[in-house]
Amino acid sequence: MSTIQRARRYVPDVLDSLAQLSSDEVPTPPKVANAMLDMLPTEVWSKPNYRWLDPGVKSGIFLREAARRLLDGLAEWEPDFERRRNHIFKNMLFGSAITELTGAIGRRSLYYSRDASSENSVVAFHDAAGNIPFVYAEHAFDRRGRCTQCGSPDDIERGNALENHAYAFIHGAYPTEEHKDMKFDVIVGNPPFQLEDGGHGASAAPIYQHFVEKAIDLDPRYVVMITPSRWFAGGKGLDKYRARMLADRRMKKLVDYPKLYDAFPGVKVRGGVSYFLWQRDYSGPCTLQTMWDGKPMGEPAARYLDEFDVLVRRNEAVSILEKVRAKNEPTLDARVSSRKPFGFPTNHHGVAKKDKLQNPVKFHGSQKVSWIERSTILQNDAWVDDWKVLMTAVQGTSAAVETMFLGKPIVAGPGTACSETYLVAGTFDASSDAEWYATYLRTRFVRFLVSLRKSTQHATKEVYSFVPQVPLERMWTDEALYERYGLTDDEIAFIESQVREMPANAEVSE
Repeated sequence: MSTIQRARRYVPDVLDSLAQLSSDEVPTPPKVANAMLDMLPTEVWSKPNYRWLDPGVKSGIFLREAARRLLDGLAEWEPDFERRRNHIFKNMLFGSAITELTGAIGRRSLYYSRDASSENSVVAFHDAAGNIPFVYAEHAFDRRGRCTQCGSPDDIERGNALENHAYAFIHGAYPTEEHKDMKFDVIVGNPPFQLEDGGHGASAAPIYQHFVEKAIDLDPRYVVMITPSRWFAGGKGLDKYRARMLADRRMKKLVDYPKLYDAFPGVKVRGGVSYFLWQRDYSGPCTLQTMWDGKPMGEPAARYLDEFDVLVRRNEAVSILEKVRAKNEPTLDARVSSRKPFGFPTNHHGVAKKDKLQNPVKFHGSQKVSWIERSTILQNDAWVDDWKVLMTAVQGTSAAVETMFLGKPIVAGPGTACSETYLVAGTFDASSDAEWYATYLRTRFVRFLVSLRKSTQHATKEVYSFVPQVPLERMWTDEALYERYGLTDDEIAFIESQVREMPANAEVSE
């Protein structure tokens, strides 16, 4: 068949073109949905008594693709196509729509009609919603104005006329009274990722973890979900969730897409996304696979997820980290300051000239250097007189691939301070020590170790927790560090494939 003939026969999937409806309604591409379903054991497709649930229906893709597979897998059990389809759609497939609109889209995908009771529906239900209702739920707010179930702020409550983002599955409204005693065997889906919490973008609060935890708590045979990967090493309010997931030996498979836009074209999910298979009757290591440009990168590896306090997402990095940690050296997170090292927020600036100040201090702020009065410094006043190395507290771009991971170190001399834009990575008595330390921070070795804990633009002190404190009695190079930790040629090549070289000169501010 010629290319032209194949093109003429190609029928595009409308769900491939479904646009993102809102910040929390990111539909799953059919290719990704099918890859997720592929993780399930083949026997699930021939089990007529299994019940399936998508707890956050957006496009209906998971239920539609599950229906296709079940129609094939149950052919021997029920040879009559109409009776087989009727059983699957009425008794096996269920969903909870996250909005009225996604409920209509989901029913159109599965039943071919938004009204499941109409003559256009391939299976006739008594109710227009069929097995994919939108169930209205309400937030329950505490004294702080936060929902006790999902943490949403009270200003998101918009009444019955508008969507209030109180998702039924995590607010006790679904399963409904009719289904409260129903046992689900397979829960699969793409939950809402986040809700705005009154901040700006990066301040949005994750919500997907509540769906995952509720799904697991229902104790099905299998859970398959796709979520942002930020929980691996960070994420707002995700510490308990991360600890729970890493310690769960029922996590059987994990597929990770670290590259921006790879799994969800056109949708910016910083830190990438991943999907997993949780299997109730399994206990053992989890098989991790990294994907890049839609294809497997490297070999899958079976690992226990809690070997470190965060999930090291690249299998190739584990042996490197193990060699570094084998020396039991202190790490830089104990040396790097917390945010606001001198008490000043990012938007604080001093004056352009120091002439009228009694005790002027050079002040490094956001995109500019100014002068402040020393008496205004709120904390760590003694650091003003030291040599310091400053590192930006945020580093990253909108590029699909991050290769720097840290900003260029600034060596700041005595008589200096900074705003929240920077962290004080270290203080020193001598300029030579500060410059050698800055050289160390510029190495690919250090920035690679930082990358293992840095899932977003934020470069807090915690991202330095894998970086060893080496003696500053010499100027460290990557070659010397590779030798110190006994890295192999393959390990060195991996580091250098992930981290771009940083120019040799540090910024120096006398």
